[in-house]
Amino acid sequence: MKLGVFSVLFGQKPLEEALDYIKETGLDAVEIGTGGYPGNAHCDAAALLEDEARLERFKQAFESRGLEISALSCHGNPLHPNQEVADQFHSDFRHTVLLASKLGVSTVITFSGCPGESEHSLNPVWVTCPWPEEHSDVLKWQWEEKVIPYWKEQDQFLKENGVRVAIEPHPGFVVYNTETMLRLRKECGTNIGVNFDPSHLFWQNMDPIVGIKELAKAGALFHFHAKDTAIDVQNTAANGVLDTKSYRDELNRSWIFRTVGYGHGEETWRKIISALQTVGYDGVISIEHEDSLMSVEEGFQKAAAFLKKELIREKVGEIWWA
Repeated sequence: MKLGVFSVLFGQKPLEEALDYIKETGLDAVEIGTGGYPGNAHCDAAALLEDEARLERFKQAFESRGLEISALSCHGNPLHPNQEVADQFHSDFRHTVLLASKLGVSTVITFSGCPGESEHSLNPVWVTCPWPEEHSDVLKWQWEEKVIPYWKEQDQFLKENGVRVAIEPHPGFVVYNTETMLRLRKECGTNIGVNFDPSHLFWQNMDPIVGIKELAKAGALFHFHAKDTAIDVQNTAANGVLDTKSYRDELNRSWIFRTVGYGHGEETWRKIISALQTVGYDGVISIEHEDSLMSVEEGFQKAAAFLKKELIREKVGEIWWA
């Protein structure tokens, strides 16, 4: 396994400066944002596809520093009920797949998306319970009329271009856990797998080690994000985990995103790294930072130091069995 970072953390820096900093920190790989919610500060996929000289300069920026591109990421909602919004996310995805193919990058990361509750919706609707019955009816309609047709078509597009998509399970979208991820893959095709991010699973009371093993068994573990979540025991006891307060309201939220090691301790992350090793994952562990209690620099450096230490343990065979 290699250690990398999602470069949107350094979107305010020019690409070359960001890559120098990443290299100096001792990382091996970079995940690049190409559109969608992460934006495209370092990589305008459509523009690169139209300009071979510019594309070559982009490739050389990584190759000259000995850095691998682990994935191109365009997290978005191509199933959004507002067609204009959906079309933009879809365009970002298609351009990203085509660029990945030209660069020889095997993996594109995005979300599954989430439709509305009908053809007349203005906004996405995430169904979280089966009753009243109309909730179940909405969910059935979403999957059968929107999710499955769209991703079946994209699976074929991915196969034609020799690229795979790593869907990041995320509450708010139709794929948010292991079960929904495996359903999408079963219904739509094997070029669809997962970008595994424990931070979205911890607060749902899921065990990342179990999820890693289940997804790997299905051949669906494509990429990995290193991000943590801290659960506030008191707030959760009072209000549960479905929390719509701002992520900046750290004092009152049931949970917040944290830098690796600041939500769950070293033993938990050792077990996660060991589980990845055990199932034969040989890809990149990509640091993502959304810790509102730390600056980007602090969170990145602490995560990098923590994970480098754990990967050294993994390389010498010190496995913590789950």
